[in-house]
Amino acid sequence: MFRKLVVASLLVSLVVALPQRSQSRSGGGGGGGGDEAGAETLNQDTVINADGSYTYNYETSNGISASQASNDGTNANGNFAFTAPDGVRYEIVYIADENGFQPQGAHLPTEPPAPDHVIKMLEDMRANPPEGADLESLDATLNRLRATLG
Repeated sequence: MFRKLVVASLLVSLVVALPQRSQSRSGGGGGGGGDEAGAETLNQDTVINADGSYTYNYETSNGISASQASNDGTNANGNFAFTAPDGVRYEIVYIADENGFQPQGAHLPTEPPAPDHVIKMLEDMRANPPEGADLESLDATLNRLRATLG
């Protein structure tokens, strides 16, 4: 199923990166990094291997760029960037694996610090775990919440 999702996302990215026919736009306003209607693909590479591994990247004349790679066709890492209509450049780096899509970018919100009483409660639970508790998950949650403290 994930392989189909990867192939579908590759196809969508290829379609998006194809040169678009020029279209007239009515009204004012500006595009992000350049003329949206006249954007052209500056470079594009795609490699899909028989073992499921792949890489792709593209860049357009209006400042949109993306790249992604996978060694196994299941887990992937990549990045994409674009300029918003207000002129701000957004860049996202991500990992997509068994833990889901994990983006990072200066503009993305971060988790607020966990309240001390929540960490204390989880530490107490870890010290005296209830029967059948998933200690690995509890440890991961504690580590993530402790990291929010700085």
